[in-house]
Amino acid sequence: MAASQTPTPATVARRISGTAETPERMTGAQAIVRSLEELGADIVFGLPGGAILPLYDPLFLSTKLRHVLVRHEQGAGHAATGYAQVTGKVGVCIATSGPGATNLVTPLADANLDSVPMVAITGQVGRGLLGTDAFQEADIRGVTMPVTKHNFMITDAKDIPQAMAEAFHLALTGRPGPVLIDVPKDIQNAELDFVWPPTRDLPGYRPVTTPHSRQISQAIKLIAEAKRPCLYIGGGVIKADANQELLEFAEYTGIPVVTTLMALGAFPHSHPLNMGMPGMHGTVSAVATMQRSDLLIAVGARFDDRVTGELESFAPDAEVIHADIDPAEIGKIRPVKIPIVGDAKEVLSAMLRTYRSAKNLEAPKIGPWVEYLTGLKDTFPRGYEEQSDGSISPQYVIETLSKVVGPDAIYAAGVGQHQMWSAQFIDFEKPRTWLNSGGLGTMGYSIPAALGAKAGQPDKEVWAVDGDGCFQMTNQELTTAAVEGFPIKVALINNGNLGMVRQWQTLFYEGRYSNTKLREQGEYVPDFVGLSEALGCVAIRVTRQEDVIPAIEKARAINDRPVVIDFIVGEDAQVWPMVSAGHSNSEIQYALGLRPLFDEDASAAETPADIDGVMDDLAEKKEN
Repeated sequence: MAASQTPTPATVARRISGTAETPERMTGAQAIVRSLEELGADIVFGLPGGAILPLYDPLFLSTKLRHVLVRHEQGAGHAATGYAQVTGKVGVCIATSGPGATNLVTPLADANLDSVPMVAITGQVGRGLLGTDAFQEADIRGVTMPVTKHNFMITDAKDIPQAMAEAFHLALTGRPGPVLIDVPKDIQNAELDFVWPPTRDLPGYRPVTTPHSRQISQAIKLIAEAKRPCLYIGGGVIKADANQELLEFAEYTGIPVVTTLMALGAFPHSHPLNMGMPGMHGTVSAVATMQRSDLLIAVGARFDDRVTGELESFAPDAEVIHADIDPAEIGKIRPVKIPIVGDAKEVLSAMLRTYRSAKNLEAPKIGPWVEYLTGLKDTFPRGYEEQSDGSISPQYVIETLSKVVGPDAIYAAGVGQHQMWSAQFIDFEKPRTWLNSGGLGTMGYSIPAALGAKAGQPDKEVWAVDGDGCFQMTNQELTTAAVEGFPIKVALINNGNLGMVRQWQTLFYEGRYSNTKLREQGEYVPDFVGLSEALGCVAIRVTRQEDVIPAIEKARAINDRPVVIDFIVGEDAQVWPMVSAGHSNSEIQYALGLRPLFDEDASAAETPADIDGVMDDLAEKKEN
């Protein structure tokens, strides 16, 4: 089943406008299914239960909707997220009342922080039982209000078509996000006259997509005058499908680009202007690009604390142009010189168009600046140390995976060390090929997200890069993948520990490893090979470096079921570079024991002579 074309907000609007059809009598449950079909949904992820059971009868009869039966409602939510992230469409998940609905809280919060369009449909006890502490009753609206873009309960069956249409519109337009619809059981059983398209009534909801021309002109003037500009690109650029506009603007102006964790793939990794990922575990060149900049051009980014480090010392000499579709983000963290509210695609297009048509504005003269940053890329490339005990380096596994599989595949990561190594060592050339839980940092994300990605892009090769801690939270969804026919691949980075927590205990708690060991070295408890086989997968264990490539190639050749490769790696590997929590980005360390790479009193390079001096100093620090 091929994914349909990514719908634009205009497409969604057309689906809920026009001439109404003749009313058709049906139940509320039938109306929900019919609304999903009319809105272009093709797949839903869910788990039935008493309060949502009426919906599952017409769902069984639908010829347009495929239902994927997950093994846990959290899996349904993350699968809907993975589907949405690779297709740009609204991901749909379904759960029953009470614990079924509350199991969706984590994926809803995850989608909310990462701006993922999702609609969650939950069953609820009948209206006559509301507020009585009935069996499996939970105020899911109240529970999820802080972690959804919008949520509501349907109290009249005739409102179902309108509510469904508005939910999709809200989820997909403006800053995307999750919307929850709670439907009491008696409403699902009630009858209504179904009419499509419904009238949409959302007073006050008018997201601005087109930027104001005055702010665009001001921004272009400031960019032309900058000596050390930086394009600070966030996940909003991918959400807006603005990668081509970004590429054209960067190449026209020659401005170096940094892409956040959520924006990897928005700008090709191989491009000479790509300085890498900034932040706590970003590249030295990306951190320096932001820290030494005199102008940050932030597009679709929200100045997350993992990017800024200590806020007071973050990019101290930089003025800020901040463009975002969500006006609440602009100036929330960092004062802004020029605020631009608008869709990233339209903002980048408008800036390039205005720049090209301006008579007296040339591209900024920043050759020395770009040369300096390129020098940093060469002096501080990504790298790692081999494990002292002779075990496989996890970075080697992920770097090799990237080389063998290539940039056309989709990669989903869990959270922790393997997530950061994936961000560092996989070369992302295209948007919507990198899935991870950025804002919430949800362990257990990758397996169901990869399943959802495969459902959305069945012709793509999909790899979940997971850690042994994350894997033990949601591996049951491998059964879903096996039974439902989603042959994903899993690269399990098994170091026997909660790796990122252990790294912090090494660095900041004098090696007191309190409750981070998941198994004893040399033991396989659990036996992930046996477990994966029991869940319906082909499973391979790799303990030697020379077996890494053959295992990956074997996994790629199997496409009738999921494959799990249990890579047994060293437990002492750490993620570098690193900016310690609460510290200035100027204190980034390239490896353990190195003093900070950037002295606070060092001036940014503006001339070739300055560049040579700074580069010599940095090279000496690296050697020492």
